[in-house]
Amino acid sequence: MTAPKPPTIRALRHVGLRTTALDESVDFYTGPWGLDLVERTGTTAHLRAAGPEHHVLELHAAERNGLHHIAFAVQDPAEVDAAAEWLRSEGVTLLEEPGRTGRLGGGYAVRFLDPENRVLEISAHVHAVPGLPRDRPVPRKVAHSVLNTTDIDAATAWYTRVLGLRVSDWSEHQMVFLRAIGDHHVIAFNQAEWTAPNHVAYEVASLDAWMRSIGRLKVAGHETAWGPGRHGPGDNAFAYYIDPAGLVPEMTAEVLQIDEETWMPRVWPRTPELSDLFRTAGPPSPRVREHMGGVPDPGWA
Repeated sequence: MTAPKPPTIRALRHVGLRTTALDESVDFYTGPWGLDLVERTGTTAHLRAAGPEHHVLELHAAERNGLHHIAFAVQDPAEVDAAAEWLRSEGVTLLEEPGRTGRLGGGYAVRFLDPENRVLEISAHVHAVPGLPRDRPVPRKVAHSVLNTTDIDAATAWYTRVLGLRVSDWSEHQMVFLRAIGDHHVIAFNQAEWTAPNHVAYEVASLDAWMRSIGRLKVAGHETAWGPGRHGPGDNAFAYYIDPAGLVPEMTAEVLQIDEETWMPRVWPRTPELSDLFRTAGPPSPRVREHMGGVPDPGWA
């Protein structure tokens, strides 16, 4: 019998957020942000990007902002079953046993809790949708989610040991960037006073599409909260905004691709010239820092 082992996560599939402004947020993300509505109910909305994922963002009406769940992709249902066996061996709390979900988009999934009470999902065979033309200056996928944590070392140890993610870089001892396959990071952790979503990044196909996206948002009356610029860790172009509920989305492009054979993690000093290689954005303002900090998020109840 083969011993259980960590899953091989392929990508970040979608993020679910709790929002205090569902109607306004749907208008924002399906308007100037560039996502398309898949389905809307009185309390939830599912939105797709231009890539083949059925949806990349779920919005759930709530009395306070927070993280609803994060879904990771694996190759097939057998990998979901193997992941569930591994999670059990690690003492992880399973919220849903592996099986067909019955949720919008279908698929075969297992849901479970991380040590800070976040709901995570590992899924396969989720319905695909036809990709939209690559020349559209709109998000093609959700690139990464940054999470505030009260213990960055414990979070790093758990996500690397239990989920099999790998450390790409550190920003001193304040942030750590974790990758699956290809992209520099799919999850990052920021040391903070409480757990909360910090921001969610959406990737467009090119630097030109990124600039056009910034222009589209500006014409619609949405100025950047931080950016435009280019990060040192990840080498990605960035522009951060504040959505109608006060959550922070990032429009990004040209995320660094990792060569597993040669990559060596580094510790980046937290200096202005390395947080923004373009030197156009300046440091994040107190306002955007406050929104990235969010409100204390107890997680799953």
